[in-house]
Amino acid sequence: MIRSPDGTPHALSFTWNDETGAGAGKRTKTSHISSHSTPSTTTTTTSLSSWDIDGGLAADFDGSLSGLGTELGTSSYNMSEALLALPVFKQENLESGFQYILGAATSPAVKMNEETLTYLNQGQSYEIKLKKLGDLSEYQGKFLRSQVKVLFHERRLQYMEREQIEAWKRNRPGERILDIDVPLSYALIDMNLDAIRLNQTEFIWDPTKETGVYIRVHCISTEFTAKKHGGEKGVPFRIQVETYSNGPDSKLLHCASCQVKVFKPKGADRKHKTDREKMEKRSEAEKEKYQPSYECTVLTEVPLDQVLAAQASQLLKSPTNISPSVCSITTVPSTTDSPTPVQPLSPSPATPSPPTHLPSRIITSTPQVLTPEADQTTTGPLPGDSTSQEVARWLHFNRFTSYTRVFQNFSGADLLRLSRDDLIQICGLADGIRLDNALQSRAVRPRLTLYVCQEVESGELIVYHAVYLEAMTVMELSQKLSLLFGIQRSQIGDIYIQGPSGIHVLVTDEVIHNVGDQTRFAVEGMKDDGSDKYKILLKTVD
Repeated sequence: MIRSPDGTPHALSFTWNDETGAGAGKRTKTSHISSHSTPSTTTTTTSLSSWDIDGGLAADFDGSLSGLGTELGTSSYNMSEALLALPVFKQENLESGFQYILGAATSPAVKMNEETLTYLNQGQSYEIKLKKLGDLSEYQGKFLRSQVKVLFHERRLQYMEREQIEAWKRNRPGERILDIDVPLSYALIDMNLDAIRLNQTEFIWDPTKETGVYIRVHCISTEFTAKKHGGEKGVPFRIQVETYSNGPDSKLLHCASCQVKVFKPKGADRKHKTDREKMEKRSEAEKEKYQPSYECTVLTEVPLDQVLAAQASQLLKSPTNISPSVCSITTVPSTTDSPTPVQPLSPSPATPSPPTHLPSRIITSTPQVLTPEADQTTTGPLPGDSTSQEVARWLHFNRFTSYTRVFQNFSGADLLRLSRDDLIQICGLADGIRLDNALQSRAVRPRLTLYVCQEVESGELIVYHAVYLEAMTVMELSQKLSLLFGIQRSQIGDIYIQGPSGIHVLVTDEVIHNVGDQTRFAVEGMKDDGSDKYKILLKTVD
């Protein structure tokens, strides 16, 4: 129901017309308004507009929205209307690229300059519609490989992803964080459920056909909160979709993600109702500061260099590069599609599946290994001569994605001129302080600082080198010493600290934790007779 400026209510209806002849293959959508002025109801029907939708995009979304409970489904809706109302559905977005749409409503309690937030119910099936936009002629007879992942949104949890998932696995043995509802999914060629990476799935699909995968998330946001006393806020996740070319030279083509929170069954519906009630109590001026709620969620594009850098970082942290065992599930094509030979999907040693990363930003923690593009434009302090495009990439890489629209016309110099108070006023207290620290490139204080030097004869100048330890482990100490003295890490054997009466104390992680901060050591290397390794002796300098 819509209203004219004079307050007269109008009913909005739509009709679809299939064209033949030269316009075959397209559908025309015409909207009509019925005006109801009196109880006797005088109806006037007016044709508003018509437009063509490439390949029947919106038509195939009709009735496909799932995941909304009774609280949201009390009135009927049309999926096509909901999609076309979204601001991302503009002509320039339909010309090329990919589009992923999650069949779940966004929250109305999100401010205009923030990223959308979607509520999901634990274990409920939600559709993700995948579509390759633009010219599909070069994709005839070709398949694409996509991965759907559940990642952590907060950087604190991204650093502890493996530990958090292992803890969840111990508490929920035999269960997965993410899986695919096979009977509901359609037009998939093949699927993989990774037996090790419980938070991701993989499938192959035909970009020339309408494709939909139904996913289920089995963890809830409160399972990863630090303190569980009841009533605590759950941590947000990210649903991330990565699409690769399917072949020996698998290449990342596109990536997009959205922010979600997962509740116990029916909890998402109750949360939506609570948000709507809160918004209804606000004044009209306050409501203008918040985004409208959409019936579905369009995943936001993530820069490819950010994803590749995150994958490189995760590969460095991974204890093994061996491809994990994969449980393959072969699916039958949709009855509306012609039969397609099923190609088994198995990881090749030459092209291992990219490792899971919670990230963000998306895909999004600061990587240890960077691509040349990321190293030049996104890491370190923001250069003053950066263009607005480079500023946007820097914001994405440093997990300020929700503010790229706010600063879309800012150059590097413009952003650097903002004071700390300006940033807090624009971004809020927490993100304003974080952005100011990132712009000023303030380093994180190390947990332990050691000063080491090589033994020299009396009278010579003693030069000390600072060694900063974050993890405070023997592995980290030996790595820092190998870089400092120009030898391979594999050449360093045991490390000792000279104790009372000249005894040699073997250095362990526990010993390092008990070394005083800013302690000075003289380093002596001793050749191991049985191998080509060196024993390192750290002598305390008074």
